[in-house]
Amino acid sequence: MSATAPTAARRLEQMLDRLHFRARSSLLLRYFATINRILLAIGFVPTAMVKILGQRFTTMGIDNPLGFFFEAMYRTGAWWQFIGWAQVTGGVLLLIPATSTLGAVIFFPIILNIFIITVSLGFSGTPLITGGMLLACLFLLCWDWHRLKPILFANPAPVTLPVPVEGSPLATRLERAGYAVSATGGMLVFLWTRFPIPRVLVLPSLGVGVVGAILLGASLVLHRRGQNPRVNLAPSP
Repeated sequence: MSATAPTAARRLEQMLDRLHFRARSSLLLRYFATINRILLAIGFVPTAMVKILGQRFTTMGIDNPLGFFFEAMYRTGAWWQFIGWAQVTGGVLLLIPATSTLGAVIFFPIILNIFIITVSLGFSGTPLITGGMLLACLFLLCWDWHRLKPILFANPAPVTLPVPVEGSPLATRLERAGYAVSATGGMLVFLWTRFPIPRVLVLPSLGVGVVGAILLGASLVLHRRGQNPRVNLAPSP
């Protein structure tokens, strides 16, 4: 290894730290990360429950290449359910702030594998969805760069995170409530697409999701009104 390699690695680390600092300074990107966690969780947990309960993912016949592929996975039994448990675990961890990084780490190989499968088997339009989910997971991994960089760099330098001045306590309470309510509403709607939940519950579930989105939007407005352009500094957790 050349003598300049450590210097080059350090420069790369510093550049990534600067990009991470700028991203973390953005209130809009913080909300974008929140929305990504919610969407990934509600997109995976209901479909994972199908696998955990030992049900088929599709009604396609085995004469169709896609149907044959899913039928083969379904007939593995334990592996089919293991995939479901892995997806549920990642989804639940994503929704808990303290474990969201671990959730993204679990999700990444799962969604990468799904994306490659949809491309390889020629799913019509599906690669656009799975590709978007893969990018969302990559964004979350980059968002938590300060927790993951020790995996890539030996003796990494400490990371300094920006702590933007928040709005009123009301804004924080609305943000937390909106996060919980929108995740709940979205999860109920997606469960209806996979399980025989009474149709009468669909509209209220949509209403819950809309209320959650409104709460998140209101909290964003209040945070922006109370935000100071100066940024406090705090060491990364």
